[in-house]
Amino acid sequence: MTIEYEGKLPDFIDSKQHRSATWGRRGIFLLAALALGIFVCGRIGLSYWVDLLWFQSLGYSEVFWKSASLQIIDFVFFAGTTLLVLYGAFSAIRRSHEADLPRAHAIIIAGEPINLSVQPALRVISFFISVVIGCVTGLAMMADWPTLALFWYTPHTTGSVADPVFGKPLNFFLFTLPAWQLVNNWLLTLAIAICAVAILFLIITSGARSLTKRQITYAPSPWRGLSIAVAFLLLVLAINVYVDRFQLLLEHHTIFDGITYTDAHITIYGLLLVCAALVLGAFISAYNAVRHSRGRWIVAAILPAVACYGVMGIVGWYVGNFIVKPNELVREEPFIAHNIEMTRQAYGLNRFAQREFPAETTVDAADAANNQPTLQNIRLWDWHALQDTLRQVQEIRTYYDFPGIDIDRYKIDGMTRQVMLAARELNVEKLPISSRNWINEKLIYTHGYGVTMNPVNGFTAEGLPTLFLSNMPVQSTVQGLNVTRPQIYFGELTDTDVYVKTRQQEFDYPQGQNNNLTSYEGDGGIILGGFLRRVMLAIDRGDLGKLPFSDDVNSQSRLLMRRNIRDRVAALAPFLTFDQDPYMVVGDDGRLSWIMDAFTVSNNYPYSTHYNLGESSVNYMRNSVKVVVDAYTGATTLYVFDSQDPILASYRRIFPNLFKDAAAMPSDLRRHVRYPEALFKVQSEVYGLYHMTNPAVFFNREDLWTVATESATDSNGQQTTQMMQPNYVLMKLPGGTGEEFVEILPFTPANRNNLIGWIAGRCDGPDYGTAVVYDFPKTKLIDGPQQIEARIDQNAQLSGQLTLWNQQGSHVLRGSLLVIPSGRALLYAEPIYLQAQQSPMPELRLVVLALQDKLAYGTTFQAALRSLFGGEVSSLNASEAPQSAPASQGTAQPSTDINVLIFEAAKDFADYQRLTAAGKLGEAGQKLDALKGVLDRLSAHGK
Repeated sequence: MTIEYEGKLPDFIDSKQHRSATWGRRGIFLLAALALGIFVCGRIGLSYWVDLLWFQSLGYSEVFWKSASLQIIDFVFFAGTTLLVLYGAFSAIRRSHEADLPRAHAIIIAGEPINLSVQPALRVISFFISVVIGCVTGLAMMADWPTLALFWYTPHTTGSVADPVFGKPLNFFLFTLPAWQLVNNWLLTLAIAICAVAILFLIITSGARSLTKRQITYAPSPWRGLSIAVAFLLLVLAINVYVDRFQLLLEHHTIFDGITYTDAHITIYGLLLVCAALVLGAFISAYNAVRHSRGRWIVAAILPAVACYGVMGIVGWYVGNFIVKPNELVREEPFIAHNIEMTRQAYGLNRFAQREFPAETTVDAADAANNQPTLQNIRLWDWHALQDTLRQVQEIRTYYDFPGIDIDRYKIDGMTRQVMLAARELNVEKLPISSRNWINEKLIYTHGYGVTMNPVNGFTAEGLPTLFLSNMPVQSTVQGLNVTRPQIYFGELTDTDVYVKTRQQEFDYPQGQNNNLTSYEGDGGIILGGFLRRVMLAIDRGDLGKLPFSDDVNSQSRLLMRRNIRDRVAALAPFLTFDQDPYMVVGDDGRLSWIMDAFTVSNNYPYSTHYNLGESSVNYMRNSVKVVVDAYTGATTLYVFDSQDPILASYRRIFPNLFKDAAAMPSDLRRHVRYPEALFKVQSEVYGLYHMTNPAVFFNREDLWTVATESATDSNGQQTTQMMQPNYVLMKLPGGTGEEFVEILPFTPANRNNLIGWIAGRCDGPDYGTAVVYDFPKTKLIDGPQQIEARIDQNAQLSGQLTLWNQQGSHVLRGSLLVIPSGRALLYAEPIYLQAQQSPMPELRLVVLALQDKLAYGTTFQAALRSLFGGEVSSLNASEAPQSAPASQGTAQPSTDINVLIFEAAKDFADYQRLTAAGKLGEAGQKLDALKGVLDRLSAHGK
């Protein structure tokens, strides 16, 4: 084969056979492209159709149509505009180089001349590239549809807060600025792409000249296309620089976030000057395109902006180092004040009330008699230990699992009790290998079953949790507390699709040697319908080989998809951020529901400091929505709990039918809303720094708080130190009138172990969503969790016993240390478990209670309580009756001892009646013995 190149273009006429072959190849290519386009569009359309059916099954078809229309509009506009702009720019640049582009080349291959037409090929290539870039750009902009929708649906001239520098309303930063930045990035991408094409054409035409004339000549025309492209790029850069001035209010600095003295006096005006220089450069470059084009004028167009930027940098460096640094506090004080004020607003710290707490150290200061709700609801079950125990005694079958433990409050026998709930979910991954087939996984094993509920400090004689709800079918030991719909079709582990209302009955729960079966009676899911509809659903769900041909499926069968509640709510409202810890609620009607907290977040709140939320960085956060998901039907409802949130107000304008007011939430669910853990963690981190509202104190970090740390046991039984996690407790707040459910977290000074403060997020009634901060005296040392842990380790009896347990084929597990205000003192409580190496079920062996100046312990909570408040000697032996301290030791019983004993007697008698009614005579006898013991101590006290 020989290849010859003819520099002189020959006259060439294609033969009929050659034209036929060419059209044949083009036809095959077009058919392949058409088939690919139909396949891609078909799959996209099918996915949208299934999504529509899913939204309709939830009653939110309007939400689907609105979000789909917004996405389609974004895609069409940006993809079409990108295509037109790029292809128009390609055509204009190509025409500017038309004189230098070869029209045709003849290449002889194997004796056959092949005619190559350069310009038609460039047109096809430029159109294809424009289409590809346009589609990619359209898809990228479509993914950011919430940003553009918020901009479109929000008034931009209103806002409750105006920034102190530019005077712009809050809505400008939350909604307008993000949209501007998004569009600016799009324009910048177009401008860079056009410049790249102009440079490419310049290189091609220069090469063509070198081939045809054997030398490179420089004519004015080659620079015309590049001049136009550079002019467009400089204009886009000018717009970006102008918008970037507002970004200064979001910048991070060493001491604070937001605009600084240098930014306010130099950078803002310098950027305006750079912006003007860029516009001037754009005019110079455009003038170069219409007059005598020269490359040096393109360089001249860029130089003014470069010079202005350099001067701005030098002046800013001088001001920062020689004017600000020597007088930093004075110069930055007003800007620090802006940062403090706006950060506190952004994270809702204005809802935190501060109170002084004396943190006294005596037993009398704990006021046990008036704080019985607090004492009797101290959580002794650590959730790790409870989860391990439930997996042994309540999973019943290996394919069940308890993915999480939830803490809540319920009315039990007329009293509000703090309890722990665990949902028994089906984990198909744990099914025996022999049972892993399509019928079992899709038609039979479709749901979990029931919940367990136990008081936070209830233990049986065997060290197991005292269960209010347990077993399968669900059994209740509390009158009025029942589960009528125990099936869990939607939960945390339900990650697979299932088909219900089929001819195949579903496994409900094991019962002896047989299994109890059921059929789905709810209205959730997508109706499968006829054969064609089934085929289309099967294609979308990846089940084409089984679903259309199953005899068990009929036209009334239903597809339950997106059963994982996290995926479910994220698909319904992708613009919200969700707490990753949903919790189960048993309603008054016995139905099971999940409640999830949802947040609106932003990283564009002016002057506010950024903090991490998961993998994202935010500087604004509100818990505006509570989502309720029915565990049986999958019905999902979003309730608005913060009507003042501007972001949610905009989403309500976009989706008016998606949200309901908080007042519409059923009262039996409303009683169980709680302060969300994710928000509490972020607010606590922010409060550690931003409780300092004086700029001078803030600047010097004189009163920096950090979350307290505690000891923990790792998987190898080794002691480690970790930051304390928020705990939910039912207690009477100091100065309060009754018990309430709160989320608590203690604080220490930075790099210290002693306590400095304590925060409680309130969950009940009109106080919901607010928080109370108790400031401890700075003039005295108040033990922190690490110091209490050290006192436990240093106690001769406790240390020896813990060491002994760790050496006998078992290891000690230490539960979370709770720090709870009681009366005018701080009460510390820690459960200690023993876990044998051969048994994954921990047993509670010790309860340690402490005040600032006193440490007490016992094998039960009541024993530890008597030791702390009743003056009895702490004991490690469960069978050893505690003895009162001799009078010679000077240990006087507090005046509140009689009240404590009376409360214990009343509680033991109530427990005895309840257990007797439930037929648990053995446990009732133990309570009767305990009651006799309390009465004996009361009698002895009277003597």
